[in-house]
Amino acid sequence: MYRQLGDALAAADAAADVRAVLLHGTSECFSAGNDLADFLKPRRPDEESPATALFRTLPVMRKPVVAAVAGPAIGIGCTLLLHCDLVYAGENARFQLPFVPLGIVPEFGLETSWTGLANFKRALSGADDLFWPSLGRTFEFALMVVPLGIVPEFGSTLLLPLLAGYQRAAELLLLGEPFTAEQAREAGIVNAVVASAEVLQIAERKARALAALPPESVRLTKALLKATQRGALEARIAEESRIFAERLASPEAKAAMRAFLEMRKA
Repeated sequence: MYRQLGDALAAADAAADVRAVLLHGTSECFSAGNDLADFLKPRRPDEESPATALFRTLPVMRKPVVAAVAGPAIGIGCTLLLHCDLVYAGENARFQLPFVPLGIVPEFGLETSWTGLANFKRALSGADDLFWPSLGRTFEFALMVVPLGIVPEFGSTLLLPLLAGYQRAAELLLLGEPFTAEQAREAGIVNAVVASAEVLQIAERKARALAALPPESVRLTKALLKATQRGALEARIAEESRIFAERLASPEAKAAMRAFLEMRKA
């Protein structure tokens, strides 16, 4: 899943006929986050996570990326929104950054079955149709906060305080509690909250509006907006990844995740 999405984003960024990218899930789920069972699988210390390809690409996309969020956007599904240029959330959207309660740190996640982000769309300038390969499936998801002991990921410890301010970012990342679409808007994670049935249509309209603008001007403006954080973001992602991997191997996180999985089976 991560590799597919990373490859699709890289291809869209390189394609001459693509001017904007639209990310969305289904009407009921954007992303349910990582499968915790995968965190318990043994990994070599030098083994690169498939998610690395995704977050090697998304933060440096030259073209604008628009996201439409409906239903849950959990963990990495919420983190990736911090790297999008425009984000629109349906009233049914629910967000959560449960890294500390999970016993890890915020970074970009290791190999998972990321089931919620079901579709990737290319917005083509002047085209009547859009391209959307299926990238996953959705399932019923219950928001649960269990003390599992990990840490945040993919630059969220840098980007979220810049968007929301330190205190609000600390509340979202340290407590890891679910928050609403309106709270996400207040924190600067989403641009607007709209009717759930209209969120994809509105986000698509914004993507097409971007695609209709002079492309080089759009790319240069985005580059200038992100220039001050580029070096710091790369360093922070690397540091988060290192600590995240250490936390996954810790007895505290392993025990907490096993307890969570056993509770889910009950």
